[in-house]
Amino acid sequence: MAAPAELFCWEGDWGLPSVSTDCLVVLAYAQFAGAPLKLRRTSSPWRSPSGCLPALRTEQRETLSRPADIIIHLRKQKYNADFDLSAKEGADSLAFISLMEEKLVPALIYAFWIEPKNYVDVTRRWYAEHMPFPLNFFMPGRMQRQQLEKLRLLRGDETLEAGDELEKELFRDAAECMNLLSQRLGSHKFFFGDSPSSLDAYVFGHLAPVLKSRLPNSKLQQHLKTLDNLSGFCCNILLLYFPRDGRDASSQKTAPQPDGGADFDHVPHKRRKQFLSALVALGAMLSYALLTGMVSIQHVQQGALEDEPAHLQPLGEHEDEGDG
Repeated sequence: MAAPAELFCWEGDWGLPSVSTDCLVVLAYAQFAGAPLKLRRTSSPWRSPSGCLPALRTEQRETLSRPADIIIHLRKQKYNADFDLSAKEGADSLAFISLMEEKLVPALIYAFWIEPKNYVDVTRRWYAEHMPFPLNFFMPGRMQRQQLEKLRLLRGDETLEAGDELEKELFRDAAECMNLLSQRLGSHKFFFGDSPSSLDAYVFGHLAPVLKSRLPNSKLQQHLKTLDNLSGFCCNILLLYFPRDGRDASSQKTAPQPDGGADFDHVPHKRRKQFLSALVALGAMLSYALLTGMVSIQHVQQGALEDEPAHLQPLGEHEDEGDG
């Protein structure tokens, strides 16, 4: 039997197995379908075979990055969480996923990446503290620009910028989408009965970060918490399929914070940390002028200890062992 495929994804926090929506979608679907994957959680996209996260390296050594492509591959390998859905349920699933892409995703991009206080206090800070040097100096800003371009593409406005009117419009669309999802879920455990499907994975992946993050501007979270069945749905999936992440993440959150960055947690003496911090500052200035792809890979390798793989049969039973 061939070795299991390898799944590379952003590491977790806030009681979640990953901080990334796309990674959460793939992780949840793999759990629902019982797919045996080797999980590699990382804080650097350079560790991924595709240079982005999530990424699935298949048994045939092919690399897939889009969540939809990864799910299709798992289905072809007979790991199909939608196997028992009727034709109508399958059509409903696609319709709701499209609705989230249109109404919910723009609001999530704005809340995490565009809204100034949320981005500075939470999003940029998280990635800067978890990424290895020198990626932590320029990658959060590059990721923000990519997310802004994605938002402009989704909204069909090349000049779109942050503002109160845009925020109100995006929040209104997102609230409408969450209300419809809440109505469809009703009092059921999952959207199509007693077993989770791909729609459950998509809803969980998009809403769990809203529920669990601590954004200063938390309008989306406040609205989600008024929908008891949806917020309970996210918590239920965490308890059933990722029971160890919530416990482990809470202990991990306090460990790296005193030093303001995960790259130096293993340096034993304060003076050495201060000396290395000075070198980091000097290297940052040089990196903007001299950084190449080879240099990036060389520095990323210094963080290899935090990317130790976890072997999962199925995914999730020991995934927290891969955290650095």
